Amino acid sequence: IYYWLFSPCNFWSIGILIYTMNNLNNKKILLIICGGISAYKSLELIRLLKKSNAEIKTILTKSAKEFVTPLSITSLSQNKVYDDLFNVENETEMDHISLSRWADVIIIAPTTANTISKLAKGTSDDLASTVVLASNKQIFLAPAMNVRMWNHKSTQSHLKTLKSYGYEFIGPIIGDMACGEYGEGKMSEPIDIYKRIYNFLSNKTKNKKIKALVTAGPTNEYIDPVRYITNKSSGKQGYEIAKSLFNRGFDTTLISGPTNIEITERIKLIQVETAEEMFKATQQNLPTDVAIFTAAVSDFKVKKKHKKKIPKQESLVIDLEKNIDILNYVSNHNSKRPKLVIGFAAETHNLEKNAINKLQNKNCDWIIANDISKKEGGFDSKLNEVIIYYKNINNKKEKLSLKNKSEISEEIVDRIVSHIN
Repeated sequence: IYYWLFSPCNFWSIGILIYTMNNLNNKKILLIICGGISAYKSLELIRLLKKSNAEIKTILTKSAKEFVTPLSITSLSQNKVYDDLFNVENETEMDHISLSRWADVIIIAPTTANTISKLAKGTSDDLASTVVLASNKQIFLAPAMNVRMWNHKSTQSHLKTLKSYGYEFIGPIIGDMACGEYGEGKMSEPIDIYKRIYNFLSNKTKNKKIKALVTAGPTNEYIDPVRYITNKSSGKQGYEIAKSLFNRGFDTTLISGPTNIEITERIKLIQVETAEEMFKATQQNLPTDVAIFTAAVSDFKVKKKHKKKIPKQESLVIDLEKNIDILNYVSNHNSKRPKLVIGFAAETHNLEKNAINKLQNKNCDWIIANDISKKEGGFDSKLNEVIIYYKNINNKKEKLSLKNKSEISEEIVDRIVSHIN
């Protein structure tokens, strides 16, 4: 561990990163370290944050002491380490309320399955969980556990609950695990956690006045009161992009078709069902600075919707007509066109040809295309692999390789921030 932390190669790469970023200007960060083999990575995270001029205080859970020592944390953070024993003996110096108020942001890394369960249930049986429950600050969780534990229904249920409470997740990533298995559940690398926290803190006020509009999910086009035409879009990528924009400080509005996804109440969510409803909601939220159209809007709608349920019969002919093209409307609007218009192209074949045609014909600035025929990265998957096609940049294209949709959204928003700033 010592060699990994202080090797010349690692030191040089981190030095370059810190040099190219502004410092965190004495931002106050509370790091909670839970028990797990990934706890050693928290030492590297502390070092990165300290090199960026952040002030760090640490809470060490009882089980975390089996993996890292208070002495190693103190030597890196140059600050006290808090635990349940320290809190009992020194309650007058720093109780759970004042510690939670002190921080600008709270990070739990690693976040174990047990911790996720406790937070989802509102349990407060130790200093770490009590501080979190008493906090009024943004909390980031960096999960680390076995792939089967991560995919277990109870864990996934707790994740939905925590997301609805406003917790933000960094990872986990896919990779080899200490137990010898491979899959999703590995803790994100310290450098990636650092970048996420840096972006959150540095851009919290910087992009506050910049408006962003995101559409997500499918639309339903009714045939009769109970039957409709739709598609398999889950809305996951659009929701992740909205969250990433919000975390960077953007004034974010999410217009969503029918989904089962929870999102923090701090993001303005407008729920619609049909393409016409999504179009009207989009119109009502113009002008905006950035518009990202991830929604899989139905290309056609029923020409004449039946007012009553159609009786069962041998065959049925339905007349369809073309739906409103929301992307085309916004990207060609003279007075209210956003500074940056981004469309999505979900294709099963001729991906590049179709994406470039869409880029040119609809007058948008970027098209982000993905192949939905692939088993991994298609509709309703946790993963995605996309290619960004840029207009007026010498036909430039850029591939973002297969990874979690949350990570894809971070990379997309990185490019949005660079473009508008």
